[in-house]
Amino acid sequence: MNPKRMKKILYLLSVLMLLAQVSLAQINVNKVLKKSTKKAERNVENRIGKHIDKGVDKTLDKTEESIGEAAKEAAKEGEEKEEGNTSATDNTNATDKTAEEQTGSESPSAKGETGMKEQLSRAPTLSWAKYDFVPGTEIIFEDDFMGEKNGEFPSRWDITKGVVEMAELGTDMVVYFRKTNANAPDAIMPLLTNRTEDYLPEEFTVEFDAWFNGVTAENATYHLFLYDAKNQQKVMTPSKPIKIEFNHLEYNQMGDKYPGQNVLKPVAGWRHVAVSFNKRALKGYLDDTRLLNVPNCDFNPTGVMLTAHNTSGTKKAYIKNVRIAKGAVPLYDKFLVDGKFVTTGIKFDVNKASIRPESMGTINYVVQMMKDHPELKFSVEGHTDSDGDNALNQKLSEARAKAIRDKMISLGIAAERLSSKGWGESKPMTGNESPEGKAQNRRVEFVKI
Repeated sequence: MNPKRMKKILYLLSVLMLLAQVSLAQINVNKVLKKSTKKAERNVENRIGKHIDKGVDKTLDKTEESIGEAAKEAAKEGEEKEEGNTSATDNTNATDKTAEEQTGSESPSAKGETGMKEQLSRAPTLSWAKYDFVPGTEIIFEDDFMGEKNGEFPSRWDITKGVVEMAELGTDMVVYFRKTNANAPDAIMPLLTNRTEDYLPEEFTVEFDAWFNGVTAENATYHLFLYDAKNQQKVMTPSKPIKIEFNHLEYNQMGDKYPGQNVLKPVAGWRHVAVSFNKRALKGYLDDTRLLNVPNCDFNPTGVMLTAHNTSGTKKAYIKNVRIAKGAVPLYDKFLVDGKFVTTGIKFDVNKASIRPESMGTINYVVQMMKDHPELKFSVEGHTDSDGDNALNQKLSEARAKAIRDKMISLGIAAERLSSKGWGESKPMTGNESPEGKAQNRRVEFVKI
């Protein structure tokens, strides 16, 4: 064999071995190897045709086998990269690539798409607390009307005029507005010992359940007045009432319908009404939706009156579960002082551990507190009043505390940050002789652990 030719062949093989090890990120190995391999194959064929000795053939065979494996691996990796590059084609040579492709830069259109994605990822996320009602913790007045006599006037209330009596609706004892006109106003008010005075503090909440019929035209309109027209002549500030309809709360022409109210069908049943007042700001809620938000009221609330407008005929109106409570120190501030906080705002169905919807304002508040302060860990502890069997109350308090813990975990609080415990009626805050005392004892405490 010609020494010069052998030298060229060995030189070519060395170049091919080096090319097989060059990074695919810098050049298009797949195409270079294909061209180089074809060239090598032609040279090998020429050598075979000239009867190269067996020793050289064996060496070449081994070398070609190594090159073939390297080429396969390079081809595989090159195909994977080419699949992710939509601008490349199978016939594109390394020398045909644009400067941007060779340097890894994006085309103007690709840059535009990337920039748009980045802008979208930075867009603000809407966060709206549609139900942020947290009831006051110091109960001023509470009446569930249990124990009242059917057909009698409610024993713990007073009235201006009109016809209002107790009635049974299913299994509930309710206040029935038989004939009242809110324009008069014909209304009832709590029979408090200090009812002639301004008994509403700067911060307070009012809650009650109102009944609505299934037909829109037959739904009554309830009115909540924040003064006592009968007993507070010297201190009251007469003001417009808060009007409550099945899809609407309004104060002095402020308010709005339920979102999507054009498709909302009236359903016969109870709806929970909640109102909060903070110095001058007024908010109103129906079930789990805030429908009224008045930032600056120009009157001083002094008392509470309730009625329904034009209730004669088919417009039946009933209420139950009335509560007036004083606003308290924010729960987190209370926790910092006492190492725990107490709430009566988490409510349950009678003799059950089913959390009522109006409890979500308080639960959401505590969940957010724990998210804002990840170091907090709480023992959720349930308490009952003294009504009923002691052993049953113990089990009920345990089940209710667990239900709250489970709900908070479902809202994103880690399970190891919460425990639950029930105390039944063993740790009353006050006496159980009055409805207000019982309501105060039916509470949930969040104790630091």
